[in-house]
Amino acid sequence: MEFEGLELEIVRVELKYCERCGGLWLRVWGTDDIYCPECEDDVMDLPVRRKKQTLQLVRDDRDDLESQGEKWPICGEGGNA
Repeated sequence: MEFEGLELEIVRVELKYCERCGGLWLRVWGTDDIYCPECEDDVMDLPVRRKKQTLQLVRDDRDDLESQGEKWPICGEGGNA
């Protein structure tokens, strides 16, 4: 075999399992692919899952009210009578 004039490229790969089918495949080292090439096309057709939004308090006003000495009436059963 003659290799003169032939440029060789070394590509590092790592063994990875597909997170869809569980099959083993080789991916280029340092990439973050999680699906094998066979499953990647199928997964791209699925709808994107949106992150569930949660409400967050920006600031707790109860501490400010207590520090100002203001008291808010609390009603028991039956409401204000």
